[in-house]
Amino acid sequence: MLLDHRRRAQEIVDHSTAETDTDGGLTEPFHGPHQGGIATPPQAHAQFVGLDLRENADRAMVAGLLKVWTQDAARLTAGTPALADTEPELAATPARLTVTVGLGPGVFSAADVADRQPSWLRPLPAFPIDRLDENAWGQTDLLLQVCADDPVTVAHAVRALTKNVRSLVTVRWSQRGFRNARRSHPDGTTMRNLMGQVDGTVNPAPATEEFDRLVWDDGSLHRWLAGGTSLVLRRIRMELDTWEEIDRPGRELTVGRTLDTGAPLTGKAEHDEPDFTATDRYGIPVIPPGSHIARAHHIHDGERFHRRAYNYDDPPQPGQTSNSGLIFASYQRDIDTQFLPVQQRLAEFDALNQWTTPIGSAVYALPPGTGPDGHLGDTLLDTT
Repeated sequence: MLLDHRRRAQEIVDHSTAETDTDGGLTEPFHGPHQGGIATPPQAHAQFVGLDLRENADRAMVAGLLKVWTQDAARLTAGTPALADTEPELAATPARLTVTVGLGPGVFSAADVADRQPSWLRPLPAFPIDRLDENAWGQTDLLLQVCADDPVTVAHAVRALTKNVRSLVTVRWSQRGFRNARRSHPDGTTMRNLMGQVDGTVNPAPATEEFDRLVWDDGSLHRWLAGGTSLVLRRIRMELDTWEEIDRPGRELTVGRTLDTGAPLTGKAEHDEPDFTATDRYGIPVIPPGSHIARAHHIHDGERFHRRAYNYDDPPQPGQTSNSGLIFASYQRDIDTQFLPVQQRLAEFDALNQWTTPIGSAVYALPPGTGPDGHLGDTLLDTT
């Protein structure tokens, strides 16, 4: 039976090689010094899956799990069915699929490598604005981040990556997100969240010295992490029902940007540098000091990080008209020095806090990428 599956999978691969003239045939590299899905131009769809190791997990079990994920992810991202894939036809459309693996604190305990755990790999401090549901959206031992331009590709990849490791892990939660469809806007266009605001304007450009310095770990403190990074994943509910009651000028003052262009209130274009010292003829700041961009703006260059957020829009609870928000994904070399200072300022006061509520929070170490002869996490689990 397994041989038949593999033979059929190869037939599908041979047939699909001629389908690269469509966006569905586009691929992103899996092997390399860094994991995909971080510097990769964001795809239209994403699914974040939090998993916990089963009891009695040890280093060998963790290594075996990461080997399976590495092998299957390498195949799926190339448009090849995973081993023993029971739906191989669904793998023939990779649609720029990326699979990114994150490690929570529980992995370091189970694998007996606690001495290699970065100091920033711990739950974020409690913030007064948080209303966290730890069981639904809290910290887990492992994370799968699966992104592609086709939602069917994402669903199939998640299924393929989780069903064969059910004896090793359990799924705690799954978060599905979306951005604008591919080619609906010019490449490089900043996404808009469901409040209608541009989201992620101030971002370091991938493949630059600046990005490398802010995002990729250099291995100076933990040699195994060189080429990896950290991820803060926050689920932020948006109170759209009350946000929609505010007039346009009120929304723009709350955020500090215009709705149509995304420009700061002191500028004309989205990427104009905001002038927080500018005042009107009455001496009132043009950009309110309590606006979102004023509170989120970095005080020094070391407070910058890479945002890669996704919208979510789930079925509403009884009596509600919406259940929408943002899956906020932030990548940085060091959470403590880059992310936390900004988050603390926003928690202390941000005009937008009245309409946004963090309901989920987790942090992960993202190991570096791997070559064809290795597997994700092998630098961490190496006993030498």
